[in-house]
Amino acid sequence: MKKYFAEFIGTCVLTLLGCGTAVFVGCGEPAGVVGTAIAFGLAVVAMAYTIGGISGCHINPAITLGVVLSKRMSWKDACGYWCGQILGGIAGAALLYWIICATGAPGAMGDPAGMGANGVANAGGPWGAILVECIATFLFVLVVLGTTDSKKGAGNFAGLAIGLSLVLIHLVCINLTGTSVNPARSFGPALFAGGDDLKDVWVFFVGPLLGGAIAAPVWACMAKEK
Repeated sequence: MKKYFAEFIGTCVLTLLGCGTAVFVGCGEPAGVVGTAIAFGLAVVAMAYTIGGISGCHINPAITLGVVLSKRMSWKDACGYWCGQILGGIAGAALLYWIICATGAPGAMGDPAGMGANGVANAGGPWGAILVECIATFLFVLVVLGTTDSKKGAGNFAGLAIGLSLVLIHLVCINLTGTSVNPARSFGPALFAGGDDLKDVWVFFVGPLLGGAIAAPVWACMAKEK
């Protein structure tokens, strides 16, 4: 249960701080895009070195799927991780929504309901967004699997490499989908934003989970001994 609770806390922090930056800094200008990207990356680095020794700090259902398909954990544990992550994303979004309402602060792009939720319009619709999210998550989970590999990984530098890769992915994808690569981070804000954000949230389950699933066999082939 400690592992599942750690995933809950980690995902809550990621959603609150990452989406909170998107809400209060905004992503309409290059500076806001860079700031939001850095915020998500730093949140991952901070959590990696906080809860990594407890749960491995997945804080992302797509990463957990890649790990379980790589046979590094059981399906039972994976289900516990997914529950903790989804609940953590909801809790983080709830805290962010409470802060917005309590302070009267403007939301993302001047819309208090924005919540840093993801969207599909700039990617050409749902299928374009799925493609973007699948590719981005594939690359992200591949970095995670590679840097955390027991034989070929980056050791204590894994958390830093993962966080920096997430910054880079956000820089590329924020203006397309808002960058999810994480169903839990998308679901929580969408619940509170409602409207099209909630209607299209399925996209940010399908794309990231598909990308994470593809990353597992690709890394297995790359890491396989001759």
